[in-house]
Amino acid sequence: MNDKDIIICRCEDVTLADIKEAIKEGYTDMESLKRHLQIGTGPCQGKTCIPLTEKILARELKKSVEDVGIVTARPPESPIPFGIFLKGDKKNGK
Repeated sequence: MNDKDIIICRCEDVTLADIKEAIKEGYTDMESLKRHLQIGTGPCQGKTCIPLTEKILARELKKSVEDVGIVTARPPESPIPFGIFLKGDKKNGK
């Protein structure tokens, strides 16, 4: 199978080829790779793609996963219930 056909991050449509190319361009730690490719920023928040990307990066650099810099989740500071967005504007009578 071609690396362009292997999707690692479904939310952001990032392929194995995209990750390998970014590593060749110098994105050699998880934080910079995540920011460059937007991996882990979609609706699933990296539940699948972050562990896969850590393993790919470690393999490509011939390092351990711990050595490439594990990314930590950064949830919103104050979650907002979705119901707030569904309610009408009381100020204008809607």
